[in-house]
Amino acid sequence: MNQRMSERAVADGLFPSFRMFDVETSGTTIRLRTGGSGPPLLLLHGYPQTHVLWHKVAPRLAERFTVVAADLRGYGDSGKPETTADHAPYSKRAMALDMAEVMTALGHETFFLAGHDRGARVSHRLALDHAGRVRKLAVLDIAPTREMYRGTTDLFARLYWHWFFLITPAPFPERMIGADPDAYWLKKCGSGSAGLSAFAPEALAEYLRCFRDPATIHASCEDYRAAATIDIAHDDADGDRKLDCPLLVLWGKNGVIERCFDALALWRERASDVRGHALPGGHYLAEECPDLVAEELERFFG
Repeated sequence: MNQRMSERAVADGLFPSFRMFDVETSGTTIRLRTGGSGPPLLLLHGYPQTHVLWHKVAPRLAERFTVVAADLRGYGDSGKPETTADHAPYSKRAMALDMAEVMTALGHETFFLAGHDRGARVSHRLALDHAGRVRKLAVLDIAPTREMYRGTTDLFARLYWHWFFLITPAPFPERMIGADPDAYWLKKCGSGSAGLSAFAPEALAEYLRCFRDPATIHASCEDYRAAATIDIAHDDADGDRKLDCPLLVLWGKNGVIERCFDALALWRERASDVRGHALPGGHYLAEECPDLVAEELERFFG
C-alpha cells in the first residue's frame, strides 16, 4: 500500500463495497471512500456537508467508474490546517492541490471530475491548475464564484445570506454557529425547496456529527472568506484563460441559481465547451434527484 495512505474501518452502509482511506497530502490529510471499476471519477461535496452527499449516486456510478468520494480539507474527517491572514490554506487552489495529490496517490493520473456547491468551486480551480489531468468536468448548482459576487442583487443576497455572514471576521460567525451548530445546519439546509426530506437519516446524522466540531465550523468559514478574497484574485490573475475540458452544468429548477443567474452564459465566459440544463429539484441535486444526476453523469462521462 502507498505509504501516504492508510485504510480505515467502515462503520456504516452508506457506500456498499467501498473502502475508506486517509491520504496524506502536502498540506493536510484527506478522508475518502473509493469503489467500483472503470475510468476514475472524483466526486466533491459542498457546504456544510461531506462526501456522504454522494451516497445515493456513487454506488450506481461505481458500476461503470472507479469512484472516489472525498472530504474537502476543513470538512468531514479531513484535516483542518491552521489558517493565515490571507486565507490561503482554504483557497480553492490549496483544496484543488489536495485532490490532485489524492488522485496521484490512488494511481489515477487523469480522471473525470464532478463537484457540487463548494466542491464544484474546488473542481473549477482543479481543472484550471491541473488542466491536463481533468478529462471532463461536471458542476452542480453553481455559477462561477467571481461572477456570482459581481452579480449580487438584493434577491441573491437574501437567498444566499450565508455567503455574507460567513465572510465576516473571525470569530463572530464561528461563535454564533457554535452556540447551536445543529440548529444552524438544519436552518441552512432545510430552507430549500425540498426542506430536510432529501436527507436520509443516516446521512443527516453524519453531517451533524462532523459539523459539530468547532474546527469544522472555523474551517468552513475560512473557505468562504477565501472565496471572497484570494480566490477572486486567482481568478483575476487567469485573465481571459478558459477551461479547456468539456463542462457539464446542472442546476436546480427550484433553486437560487435558476432565479438569479444565467448559469450557462456565465460559464461560457469561463469555459470553451459548455452544455447543461436545470433538473427538477433544488440545491441538493444528488440527494433530491439522484437517479437523474447519475444518468446525466453517466451520459456525459461515458
